[in-house]
Amino acid sequence: MIKVKTSLLIFFLVIMGKDALAMQNESLDSVYYIKFPDQLTTRLYASRKYTAFEVKDRLSDRRIRFEPNSTLNMGVGATYNGLTLNLAYGWGFLNPDRGTGDTKYLDLQVHAYPKNFVIDLFGQFYRGYYVDLAEDHSSGMPFYVSPTMRVRKYGANVQYLFNGDKISLRAAFLQNEWQVKSGGSPLLGFEIYGGTAIDDRPIFPIGFLDDPGRNFNQANFFQFGPNAGYVHTFVILRHFFITGYASTNLSLGQQRLVFNEGASNRWGFSSNLFLRGFVGYNSEKWSVNFNYVHNRVNMIRNSDFDNTLMTGNYRVNFIYRLSPSPGLKRYLDAVDLKR
Repeated sequence: MIKVKTSLLIFFLVIMGKDALAMQNESLDSVYYIKFPDQLTTRLYASRKYTAFEVKDRLSDRRIRFEPNSTLNMGVGATYNGLTLNLAYGWGFLNPDRGTGDTKYLDLQVHAYPKNFVIDLFGQFYRGYYVDLAEDHSSGMPFYVSPTMRVRKYGANVQYLFNGDKISLRAAFLQNEWQVKSGGSPLLGFEIYGGTAIDDRPIFPIGFLDDPGRNFNQANFFQFGPNAGYVHTFVILRHFFITGYASTNLSLGQQRLVFNEGASNRWGFSSNLFLRGFVGYNSEKWSVNFNYVHNRVNMIRNSDFDNTLMTGNYRVNFIYRLSPSPGLKRYLDAVDLKR
């Protein structure tokens, strides 16, 4: 049975607002969305996070994707003004053993949405990956498992939301606001990423490459550059909403591949992709919705290989808002660093 890891690391404090960024007026609701100041937004949710490593060999035009055996988690959380806390656990009944090995991981993702900004922070630490061989009938095995493969990814994305009065990503992601009118906005910003994918043995399974000498066991990368995107929320009958977000960038960076016979280091340009999708129902007291965040980092092309890190987080939320008791409100006001 898969050893289920605790996701108590789904613990983050989002501290954004008027005092932190000096640009949000909490006393007024936008024509496009309604705020719920001093309301406690509680949630029951299920989620899964992952960071996959994909490699394409351009010489053979073959592609291989290494997936972590991360758990499907169930948890509870709450948002109060600028403070958010979520706690989740990967229960065994949600994660049956599929023969894909055991993954040990610490996945830290922060997605913060102040009025005029989109801020994402990443810190991924994974050990233990597998490859689904369902389409490779010559292997005779359903999975290739590498318990010694490790992936590390660090990154940050900061974007300015030009029409913060017309769209609320907090309504879509944190559910402590309610978008009641369709609206959208362009975005401009900057992103930076770095990390490594490494194994104690060659990355590719035996037989995947015609020339074993081309196999590598480590890829290090670093890149940075400006980005641009657009986000829009469609509101249907005031309560139903669909939010779509897409952003791309131009990065300058380097990738270093380590082979048995040496290493290759290349500098160049690449383009990344950031997608978000939110759909659901929202009202004054309760909400139900599905969220998906996908970050695709394309490393600089090196030695006939296109290497990509894909980080994602999908979640189903059941939300109920309530007024905290006077005693609880005093405590929440004391720890709400936004005030």
